[in-house]
Amino acid sequence: MRNLDMELLRTFVAVVERESFAAAAQSVTRSQSAVTQQMQRLETQSGKRLFERSGRAKRLTTEGRQLLDYARRLLALNDEACMAIDGRSVTGEVRLGAPHDIADTILPNLLAHCSTLYPELKIAIHMGRSPHLVQALRQGDIDMTVAACEAPELRALTLRTSPIVWMCAANYRHDPARPLPLIVAAESSLFRRLAIEHLERAGVSWRITYTSPTVVGVRAAVRAGLGVTARSVEMLGNDLRVLGDDAALPRLPDVSFNLYLSSLGAQPLAQRLFDSLQHCSF
Repeated sequence: MRNLDMELLRTFVAVVERESFAAAAQSVTRSQSAVTQQMQRLETQSGKRLFERSGRAKRLTTEGRQLLDYARRLLALNDEACMAIDGRSVTGEVRLGAPHDIADTILPNLLAHCSTLYPELKIAIHMGRSPHLVQALRQGDIDMTVAACEAPELRALTLRTSPIVWMCAANYRHDPARPLPLIVAAESSLFRRLAIEHLERAGVSWRITYTSPTVVGVRAAVRAGLGVTARSVEMLGNDLRVLGDDAALPRLPDVSFNLYLSSLGAQPLAQRLFDSLQHCSF
């Protein structure tokens, strides 16, 4: 049975996340030639080619991509074990973004996992809309965020995949003979876009009756019985209901709530927390 060197795995992850051997060399405080030698040693240990040339750059092989996930998990477990043996507490602050949709559902579970992993860690929660939170992460204003929008350039951990449904007030009366009264975000959003796209595709007439820059405003208008919105089931409560199949509205796709971390220049503490959370059940 072969053994993989943790130091080599740490450099390997740095090469992938920094997207070059030169940038990784700065990250692990080694020369570029030393990083190259380490990757050659790791390929020898694994018995597989981990990188292949793509023009002037190098990219991961299929085996390299497989190893990357294991490397991150092994490093996270290694770091946790070392901290436990040394008796050191992880302290500091991580700025976490979260959309209002998940404040009562996904967020409490996520925070509980963070507290279990690192009891002394301070979490500063920033609430907002998914597109704004992802932009804040890209700009370095927060360290990680939960978001419903796609951000393929960021490291992602899927926390939950939920159905998007047409929802209305419990006492709302649907009239299929009239244009569907839509309650949506004031700005472009995933839910607004999907609602309009699917209504147009199904040939269902609609009109926007209320808009709000926050999910709180959207929910208030829906609760008042002023129209219908398309949101994930996380927004449902006792005063809201799903508009059933008898309303003849198009079926909507599922949405994934992902925890995102910057793939380049992530804060070390946020990186450690993100890696540790990958072993948790959501």
